[in-house]
Amino acid sequence: MTASITRRTTAARSRIAAVGAIAVAGALVLTGCGDQTDSGSASKEKTSDAPLFSKLPKKIQDAGVVKVGTDAAYAPMEFTEGGKIVGVDPDIAEALGKQLGVKFQFTSGTFDGLITSLDTGRQDLAMSSITDNKKRQEGLDDKGAKIGKGVDFVDYFSSGVSLLVKKGNPENIKSLDDLCGRTVAVQRGTTYEDTFKAQAEKCGDKKLTIEAFDTDAEAQTRVKAGGAVADLNDFPVTAYTAKTSGGGNDFEVGGQQADVGLFGMAVSKNNTELRDALKEALDAIIKDGSYAKVLEKWNVKDSAVQSATVNAGQ
Repeated sequence: MTASITRRTTAARSRIAAVGAIAVAGALVLTGCGDQTDSGSASKEKTSDAPLFSKLPKKIQDAGVVKVGTDAAYAPMEFTEGGKIVGVDPDIAEALGKQLGVKFQFTSGTFDGLITSLDTGRQDLAMSSITDNKKRQEGLDDKGAKIGKGVDFVDYFSSGVSLLVKKGNPENIKSLDDLCGRTVAVQRGTTYEDTFKAQAEKCGDKKLTIEAFDTDAEAQTRVKAGGAVADLNDFPVTAYTAKTSGGGNDFEVGGQQADVGLFGMAVSKNNTELRDALKEALDAIIKDGSYAKVLEKWNVKDSAVQSATVNAGQ
């Protein structure tokens, strides 16, 4: 693959399961809050023995919760299982919660609404394998038009992308150039859709038809049915889908992984205190080994970052 490919846009992902609009706890950490009443009169401030609790904004300290928006249809990164949101991101959030002394409460929705939810204050954080890039940082769409306030990213994961094709790869799809004259399926509003659009221009008269869906699960279904020759996704997701869907009989990875980019936890630019606390907490779990244990559990240890960075995406 030759085009620049990074993770989803301000819009949407794999999403083995359908997106569930369910608010569940993605991490189970809420450490030692102090009494909230003082002899039935004035309330005391909440406290915690967690090492980085004091770094959090007062509002989050008092709530004891970081509200997290996600698109829980992107296994193994985030997906629903037994009515709960599980995966790499919730497990990393749980480890972060132990450092910060609060619970990370995940709510699932469509990918294209996650960054908007930060602008409105509905969520404190968006954590959904979101590619950190300059356009998102500045609140721009793919044409450079202003569409939002922009966000800051705390980068926690690196990943390349790969094509997902039908088992046996009957169309012999190994690169983006092999897609010209064919039909592809993709999740709407993602950077993968942008990549396909860029490839369509490159294909010229040999038209590349793009079918965009609300969820990546729908795009996968289209490929499985033979209506499209490929879907595009992050390598961990593509590999997981190929391994698990239909007992490994539905899909395979087409070609090699390409164009490694960074996933970031997105925070409003007005919430620098939370951003900085998350960065410090991420460095702490990298140092104590709990970060590595999460990645090993989900077989994505090659996607580890060595240290926390802010807005390091291109």
